[in-house]
Amino acid sequence: MEIKDSLLKEFAEVYGDAEGVRVFFAPGRVNLIGEHTDYNGGHVFPCALTIGTYAAVRKRQDRKLGFYSMNFSRLGVIESSLDDLKPDKDAGWTNYPKGMMWALEERGYGLDCGLDILVKGNIPHGSGLSSSASVEIVTGYFLKELFGFEISGQELALIGQYSENNFNGVNCGIMDQFAIAMGKKGHAIFLDTADLSYEYAPINLQRAKLVISCSNKKRGLEDSKYNERREECETALSEIQAGMGINTLGDLDEQLFEQIKMAIKDEDRRKRAKHAVYENRRTIKAVQALKNNDIALFGELMNESHISLRDDYEVTGEELDTLVEEAWKINGVIGSRMTGAGFGGCTVSLVEDGAVEEFIEKVGVAYQERIGYAADFYVVEIGSGPCELD
Repeated sequence: MEIKDSLLKEFAEVYGDAEGVRVFFAPGRVNLIGEHTDYNGGHVFPCALTIGTYAAVRKRQDRKLGFYSMNFSRLGVIESSLDDLKPDKDAGWTNYPKGMMWALEERGYGLDCGLDILVKGNIPHGSGLSSSASVEIVTGYFLKELFGFEISGQELALIGQYSENNFNGVNCGIMDQFAIAMGKKGHAIFLDTADLSYEYAPINLQRAKLVISCSNKKRGLEDSKYNERREECETALSEIQAGMGINTLGDLDEQLFEQIKMAIKDEDRRKRAKHAVYENRRTIKAVQALKNNDIALFGELMNESHISLRDDYEVTGEELDTLVEEAWKINGVIGSRMTGAGFGGCTVSLVEDGAVEEFIEKVGVAYQERIGYAADFYVVEIGSGPCELD
């Protein structure tokens, strides 16, 4: 049964019938390189995936909202209203679509009726492949289509970020929402987060695959040290700005950073800023390496990125380090690094076709032995942005 048919069948069972229901999709994303640079005015290099979030939606005659997730079916239909768009810890996953509705109304896009909504995601929960941003963008996209709003993909991304910052309390950068809203099949997005200028870079992996290794260590960004890292970088930036005129850490290169780093008073903050500067430069070099068809250099830069995230930014942890260190032992692994915010979640590895099976088996066994529970592995493809299913 096709995914659309299964969603419509489930919708009819949950809401009584599936008359007039429309079905939408938004992808998840993985960042190939450029981690924790997006809120530091640096470059990122993410791509959309072919896995993501599906939503079956129908307008109502009143202002009520019905939310049902096939991933959390035991919760049943969670009811709310357009007149009650405020964050609520007990509302769970529905805070993400409600946040988008709130953010759209804040921007003057009024919703004139309620909705019945059914969602199903096939992004591994807690994996760091951006299931929350995927839910936000699929919501923004179906609201745009159902209510006829004139909203560009870039504006949709900014509304998603605004919603996550101000409704859900996660001080995230723009990367996740931008990669999902602007995804293009077969391409990653080389995005300068300082001014949102971007270019699509074709990903020609020749005889290699992208493999996502999910640590299965659950984490919540709100509970992690994500906001703390951001504050450390902001303080470091203000200390540098006292002596020189820069706008972001992304304005610095390695040489200039080494000359002025002692303006940062605290050693931990110095390490955080070093990562932001060096990672930004690595990302620029990595995209150039791909343009030159130098996959080996791209892999080396991925490895360097992980080491910096481990030693300078300190956001990896035993689970992610184990996945990466075991990956590095396998012949045919071109590069491997943690991806996403860290503190759990996933790694992304570039693996030669002939080594994929060995990679999954050997890394899986070593991880289980060291950590005590299993990791999951996904060979992924680069997909497009949000769409309505025919």
